[in-house]
Amino acid sequence: MPIPKPLDRGIRLPVIGAPLFIISNPDLVIAQCKAGIIGAMPSLNAREPERLEDWLARIHEALAAHDAANPESPAAPYAVNLIVHRSNPRLMEDLAICARFKVPLVITSLGANTDVNAAVHEWGGLVFHDVINQRFAHKAVEKGADGLILVGAGAGGHAGAQSPFALMAETRSWFDGPIALSGAISTGAGILAAQAMGADFAYIGSAFIATDEARAAPAYKQGIVSGAAEDIVYSSYFTGVPGNYLRGSITAQGLDPDNLPARDPSIMDFGAASGAKAWRDIWGAGQGIGSVREIVPAAQLIERLSQEHRSARERLCG
Repeated sequence: MPIPKPLDRGIRLPVIGAPLFIISNPDLVIAQCKAGIIGAMPSLNAREPERLEDWLARIHEALAAHDAANPESPAAPYAVNLIVHRSNPRLMEDLAICARFKVPLVITSLGANTDVNAAVHEWGGLVFHDVINQRFAHKAVEKGADGLILVGAGAGGHAGAQSPFALMAETRSWFDGPIALSGAISTGAGILAAQAMGADFAYIGSAFIATDEARAAPAYKQGIVSGAAEDIVYSSYFTGVPGNYLRGSITAQGLDPDNLPARDPSIMDFGAASGAKAWRDIWGAGQGIGSVREIVPAAQLIERLSQEHRSARERLCG
């Protein structure tokens, strides 16, 4: 379907840069948007609301300056990720800050909320909600989400267990709104495959960890570059919600990645019995990291994805 307003300007590649907890920051978002994809960050990456306000002001100023200097090639919109789960005490305060800046796209996670969706619609923004199955997808749309982010098997961080093929086909059979598809997409051919299945956007996170702008430890970035699908471990141990993590970061904490107990999903937190914290010590990553071979500026990664996307399309057409 056509990309809806206000997301229909400046997009040169149908990609949303997934909001990466701790890692995404204004530098990465600005670079993504300038290069022609939707950049995103979690509001909680700003350690206090005042910093979030500063970050959004910085993003607005940088993108406005880019648009003024490049009227023929404006920047893509940006998004802020809000955690709707009851464990987030800042939800309403961060939502109010997003309202002041009229954030074009709000990505909601861990709970669909009618009041949050209505608030975003009041300032003219859109809400995409991330889901891992049809039950959550229907619930999100019933509560007013404009679009869905389908988080399939193989996606980095919190992820579902269903194949992106099955998840996409079943969702598109009843939902005709915008969809972003996630699940081990790290190449331009993967982006084209997502479009062929009916998605409007590919949702890419892990590849952006290995960029200059990302706020990730050097060893984390190197783990993405040197890793492959077999280095990804799927477990609920670290937060109570199933997710994909780098095997090396688990063993570095003295844990056995092949013998991690399950945790109660109702107890959502970022610690584990060992004291290791998800995202800080236990590093999220998806199964597509085998296609990430070097640490580069975000704009260079997006250019590589664009070239691969064009080449894949030419192969199919030729």
